[in-house]
Amino acid sequence: IKKKLKETGAPLAGEMSGHIFFKERWYGFDDALYTAARLLEIVSRSTDPSAVLKALPNAVSTPELNIKMAEGEPFALIDKLKREAQFPDARELVTIDGVRVEYADGFGLARPSNTTPVVVLRFEADNAVALKRIQDDFRRALTTVWPGIVLPFGNA
Repeated sequence: IKKKLKETGAPLAGEMSGHIFFKERWYGFDDALYTAARLLEIVSRSTDPSAVLKALPNAVSTPELNIKMAEGEPFALIDKLKREAQFPDARELVTIDGVRVEYADGFGLARPSNTTPVVVLRFEADNAVALKRIQDDFRRALTTVWPGIVLPFGNA
């Protein structure tokens, strides 16, 4: 994350694990106390701090899902996804770290783990119907580029 933060010049980056990296007004590494201080700074600007937090979007999401593969296969799969997969309803396709497909109402992500031979998947959407549609889109793409793949989320 630190490497990508530096490469892209992003002011902020985060991981599902809760690590948050600030580049803006900080040094670009994760620091829980600094993150807490920045959150307090944001909510303290409002006369109703609870309203600030309640205004955040409430999305439906999956936990981190893993496709177990043989050593080296996760990177090969992601390369094939980048080259061959079709996501017709996507607004944007981001290939910085795997394949992240942005939709008007959510996203799907497939990326190779750097530590174990798995492909990590994450899905998030505005509602359960959109989440299922995005997962179905990924199911079609993954089974097309890698026939026989066993997916860790429900069937179509």
